[in-house]
Amino acid sequence: ISRPQPALILNRGEEPLAPQTVQHSDDKVGRNDPCPCGSGKKYKKCHGV
Repeated sequence: ISRPQPALILNRGEEPLAPQTVQHSDDKVGRNDPCPCGSGKKYKKCHGV
């Protein structure tokens, strides 16, 4: 059982991060491909629920 990830991660005293853009395309994302949201997680572990 995994815990839900927080929707917002606060940046504590570090330089502000550039906003990440979500890539929308007509191509389908494979389950083992990186998630297009930019999290760095596999799609199946992020938005592929």
